[in-house]
Amino acid sequence: MSETSKSLNFIEQIIEEDLENGYSKSDLRFRFPPEPNGYLHIGHASSICLNFGLGLRYQSPVNLRFDDTNPAKEEQEFVDAIKKDVSWLGFKWDTERYASDYFQQLYDWAVQLIKDGKAYVDSQTSEEMAVQKGTPTQPGTNSPFRNRSVAENLSLFEEMKSGAHKEGSHVLRAKIDMAHTNMLMRDPIMYRILHRAHHRTNTDWCIYPMYDWTHGESDYIEQVSHSLCTLEFLPHRELYDWFLDQVYDPKMLRPKQREFARRNLSHTVVSKRKLAQLVAEKVVTGWDDPRMPTISGMRRRGYTPESIRNFADTIGIAKRENLIDVSLLEFHVREDLNRTTPRVMGVLDPLKVVITNYPEGHEEWLEAENSPEDESLGFRQVPFSRELYIEKDDFKEEANKEFFRLKLGGEVRLKNAYIVKAESCTKDTDGNIIEVQCTYDPKSKSGSGNPESLRKVKGTLHWVSIQHAVPSEIRLYDRLFTHESPDTQKDKDFMEFINPNSLEVITGYVEPSLKETKIGDRIQFQRMGYFCVDKDSTEEELVFNKTVGLRDSWAKIQQKAE
Repeated sequence: MSETSKSLNFIEQIIEEDLENGYSKSDLRFRFPPEPNGYLHIGHASSICLNFGLGLRYQSPVNLRFDDTNPAKEEQEFVDAIKKDVSWLGFKWDTERYASDYFQQLYDWAVQLIKDGKAYVDSQTSEEMAVQKGTPTQPGTNSPFRNRSVAENLSLFEEMKSGAHKEGSHVLRAKIDMAHTNMLMRDPIMYRILHRAHHRTNTDWCIYPMYDWTHGESDYIEQVSHSLCTLEFLPHRELYDWFLDQVYDPKMLRPKQREFARRNLSHTVVSKRKLAQLVAEKVVTGWDDPRMPTISGMRRRGYTPESIRNFADTIGIAKRENLIDVSLLEFHVREDLNRTTPRVMGVLDPLKVVITNYPEGHEEWLEAENSPEDESLGFRQVPFSRELYIEKDDFKEEANKEFFRLKLGGEVRLKNAYIVKAESCTKDTDGNIIEVQCTYDPKSKSGSGNPESLRKVKGTLHWVSIQHAVPSEIRLYDRLFTHESPDTQKDKDFMEFINPNSLEVITGYVEPSLKETKIGDRIQFQRMGYFCVDKDSTEEELVFNKTVGLRDSWAKIQQKAE
């Protein structure tokens, strides 16, 4: 095996083998086929990156196809959200398709199956069908309606289509083998009656095709070469092929289904049904709540499309399911934001500092670098005055030598400003420190070139001028679930693991340059983490979502000491 083939994932190896065995590159076509019954999540992102990534690798078209066969659950809102998410991730589809585009063709094929004696109308109840289908270890029994005449089946199927029968009264089933070892092959349902308006076809149809019947035939109509599904569809492959056998023309390209394993993310759920439950029960504010694993939620939280694509590339494609720690996703988010976001100052838990030897009423504007990672981001002006806010955790009356922040008698540099020394502090009646009095060295101004400005002190703190600070709503997020795998615990509902502290809302104070930010802008609050301007922001009040924190070396030292 060559070095190149060794580096390919198993899906790419399948494609390479097909190219060696007669396929041409012009035969290759892929698709991403979401059902528009919810918002896309991180699991879909891996599938999107796989299919569109193959399209880029082989310079082949990729369709965006909506498998819209269930009008009871599908909405245009979800179609629009899916298109937005795929585009935001950085991918362009070749053509936009809908399974509903093929309703007439699917119906015509179904009629032909009836004529060929390979499909029949079953009038049993769903409970009766469940019993006669058997079990994995016991064969099923034939439906009493299995041997209806072709003429009766055609007549009933036409009546179903025209709306003459109520929901649940009849279904169309493929006639395969009720003793088959694969229960999916035991006369699967092809059509059911639904008197529901469809988001595209309105009330044109009263019967809707099932996914297994629709999926492979849609791939065939679109001439998709490789239909890539998650592992739970492996047992469906046999049925996928059987349905293709009934319509396949040797002059056409025949799609092949292949499966890859889901990559589950820790401390979350990715079932659309369960995500919908979180929304319905108002555990979260909506599908785009920043705690949700939806692509729209991650976008709102401040994740970048690059970081999600890099995450998908890192976890790769495999044949076995695995639980991926969410910290790996956060690593990629942090890595990308570190390169691209400007550094600003915001104090989230304020403690007042008064510089007693700084002139009262005086202010100055200091030059601050926006990013050491990207010079093109330039500089900004930051106001400095006698009264400032620093973080409460950045001051202790007494501390050991490992504490490099401010303590009584100790010195720190205020970022882009001066070296200050803590002289005293004021406490309230409960003994809480409410103010620190400092002195500053006027010659220690950053960038001034004075010998005093080059003096080394171990700690550097961020700060904001109280006079100029902009009060802002800060939303701090934690894991939505307390358990790493909340929906795989026997005898326990996943809702039992909801983290009651997954959101904390506080008031922070940010430098005035942030008044110019727009919704969706990403920034780093120095020493605090990465944040994103939320859509709830207004001109009167800025709202920031915490995207992900920085590595906290002090916390590690403290933990080690304890």
